[in-house]
Amino acid sequence: MAFRFLAVPAHRLVNYPQSLPDDERLEPELPPVHEAVERALTGTEFRDVRARDRLRALLQGDRPPSLGAPEAGFGPSAVFAQPPQDLPALLRLADELENLAKREAGERALVWKCAECGARYAVPVALVRQVSIRCERCGSPVELTSPRSLGEEALIDPFLGAVNHSRRELAAFFREAMARGWPVLVAEDKRVPRTPPSA
Repeated sequence: MAFRFLAVPAHRLVNYPQSLPDDERLEPELPPVHEAVERALTGTEFRDVRARDRLRALLQGDRPPSLGAPEAGFGPSAVFAQPPQDLPALLRLADELENLAKREAGERALVWKCAECGARYAVPVALVRQVSIRCERCGSPVELTSPRSLGEEALIDPFLGAVNHSRRELAAFFREAMARGWPVLVAEDKRVPRTPPSA
């Protein structure tokens, strides 16, 4: 299931099949990888329930959601968290998400780019030595010295990078929505084929 989180002021909520307003809306900037959001929430809890289970119950439970959709192609929205009563629980969830992102950030590497063809090279920080190599793509020399590096990056697979980005974005979004006093809504993307629930 692909989720979409958003927040709007309580007085701007409308019922389905209307769409929620776009002029006053807060949304996390999530990567376009649908599974990343669900995976980002794995291992987190909201009010003593697994966050993913709460989302499924809200969107597919006995009482279907009834609030407006974020836009065409989405189902109706449900309230995931409502200030002020859910403020402490949502802030705990934001902390959990940030801690998971830090824990799974992966080993750090210095990155260089070939000046001729743009090929990128990454070396784990612990293994960095001052050397010059020939670019595998064009044969030009690439100086692997710390001052010439583009900076540090995490050595993780791209999907885990998208998951951790989602965790940080969701944490910031939850905090901002609660600071504004706006309810946090969630809707299901009907354009994405459903996948069987995982543990």
